[in-house]
Amino acid sequence: MAKEIVNVMISEEEVEKKICEVAKLISEEYKGKTLHLICVLKGGVFFMCELAKRLTIPVTMDFMAVSSYGAGTQSSGTVKMIKDLDESIEGRDVLVVEDIIDSGRTLNNLLELLKTRGPKSLKLCTFLDKPDRRVIDVPVDYTCFKIPDVFVVGYGLDYDQKYRNLPYVGEVVFKEES
Repeated sequence: MAKEIVNVMISEEEVEKKICEVAKLISEEYKGKTLHLICVLKGGVFFMCELAKRLTIPVTMDFMAVSSYGAGTQSSGTVKMIKDLDESIEGRDVLVVEDIIDSGRTLNNLLELLKTRGPKSLKLCTFLDKPDRRVIDVPVDYTCFKIPDVFVVGYGLDYDQKYRNLPYVGEVVFKEES
């Protein structure tokens, strides 16, 4: 049986600093506008809340839940809609806020769906980006951290629903128990 060990990859201090930097960029780009944030649940909620607190522009929020992982450590490629938006995005400036982008399959499908709903603008912000895993190219407008192809948890990201509450990003290493 394997036991997981979590090693710190991105510290709480580094996370805080980078979210402030990204929030400043977004606030400057949308100055004088209201930005509608769409959080991709569950993992994106930690990042979106911290990002929203640091934005200096008016924001509204909504939530979507899609799944492509299940209990595994790699995206299955099959995207399932679990919760749709509560409000229309027609004519709004929309920023999709995601915890991590790896293969791009989930986000590609989600962005295509959202485009059909008539937003004024549609951009993507991710906490973590794994470009080495990209199968489908998705336009990422704001990224906090690019990371190598390792399995990570913390700051909203989980392994089988555990570790979301860690205030840092950690790499999961599996060790065989003796």
